[in-house]
Amino acid sequence: MPRLSSFTLYLLITLAGCMRLDPPEQAGELVVAVGNNPAYYQIEGDKVSGFDYDLAVLFAQQLGVKLRFVVANDPARLQALVRGGKAHFAMSVPVRANDNGLRYTAPLREARQLLAEHADDPPVENQTDLAGLTIDALAGSLQAEQLQAINKPASSFTLAPKKNRSEIDLLEQVSLHHSEMAATDELNFNIAQNFYPDIKIAYYLPGSIQYAWAFPENADGALFDKAQEFLARIREDGTLARIFDRYFGYLERVGESDVAGFLYRMQTLLPHYRADFIAAQESTGLDWRLLAALAYQESHWDPTATSATGVRGMMMLTEDTADHLRVSNRLDPRQSIRAGGKYLAELVDQLPPAINHPDRLWLALAAYNLGMGHMNGARAIAKGLKRDPDSWYEMKQVLPLLAREKYYNRLKSGRGRGGEAVIMVENIRTYFDILSRYEPLHKTGTPDFTEFKLTPR
Repeated sequence: MPRLSSFTLYLLITLAGCMRLDPPEQAGELVVAVGNNPAYYQIEGDKVSGFDYDLAVLFAQQLGVKLRFVVANDPARLQALVRGGKAHFAMSVPVRANDNGLRYTAPLREARQLLAEHADDPPVENQTDLAGLTIDALAGSLQAEQLQAINKPASSFTLAPKKNRSEIDLLEQVSLHHSEMAATDELNFNIAQNFYPDIKIAYYLPGSIQYAWAFPENADGALFDKAQEFLARIREDGTLARIFDRYFGYLERVGESDVAGFLYRMQTLLPHYRADFIAAQESTGLDWRLLAALAYQESHWDPTATSATGVRGMMMLTEDTADHLRVSNRLDPRQSIRAGGKYLAELVDQLPPAINHPDRLWLALAAYNLGMGHMNGARAIAKGLKRDPDSWYEMKQVLPLLAREKYYNRLKSGRGRGGEAVIMVENIRTYFDILSRYEPLHKTGTPDFTEFKLTPR
């Protein structure tokens, strides 16, 4: 074997060193790999959001460095970015027992793995019913590995690995009858079912999978230790639970038939009122899709809706609120939408300045249902219980107490239907999520009240 010259050896060592990123504090930048999954990392216009995004922002703030994301189109690429030194670590990576080259933090979540099929397809009673089917799975995913392991002659099926896709994309293909079956986990299935109510769980794969941050096994352990400490802290102080609730807390509130009805009305009714919702965004800064979600929850976009308590119209305004907002006819959809948007914007402004978005928005929506008097009463109860009155995650556990005498007897506002307000807000979050997937963002010069701001706790 020929010997390498000293220059060649030096060049190889230099090139190898260039392949690895410098520590974040030294480079002034944290590079994070994220998967192409809208549940965790999503770009819409100039806004970036998602569970992974929020966690990475907080971690970078703790380190005092800038943050840069590298997006991987499939699990195999996500792992390759870390092993190849192109990212300091990757987020939401399934933990493998024997994975050479990667080192995992403590898990952030755990989920069962499953196969999804179209609701019209026959049920799968056991593994032998999978025989002859074609099952889509993301290339390099743990689901694909599990499917290979159980693919026996008695239940032989075709595994179709898919690259450059997300699990939501695979489930969409099942909904469209373009695929027979797709592998995913429970969280992604629950998210997708809000967009595609005609999918169902066909079969649970063995065991469950934990998701964690993955670091290069041979990298400096200092950053890994800091990540472990960071995750332990936010788990202990409730920040992790609040961020998880921010993106996934509304799941399973709205039933399949409700989603189907919403999607149908999106096609048949919403086009008649889209311009009015956009006009309301122009004057309030509130995302028109949020206002549309609120209107759907209130009236199913019925401009003539009337309740037994006297609230009326598309946005179900009380007579006093309509007078305050100079609405001459509550059954006029244009007036109702404009006034409802203005009223919600007023409620957002009335909340204490210390409350960050999106909690500020969810609390304002609850006040839309309850009134600000009841909201302030609930916030007082929260303080007495040593709960955070500025957190929607905390307040949605406190609001139902407004119906209990031992609590409402202390309040000037009296008894309130706080539990109903919680359900209303969670439903609106679901409808807003669906609309955000199907309807484009409308950009205006007005300040955006739905912009999310992260503050470490």
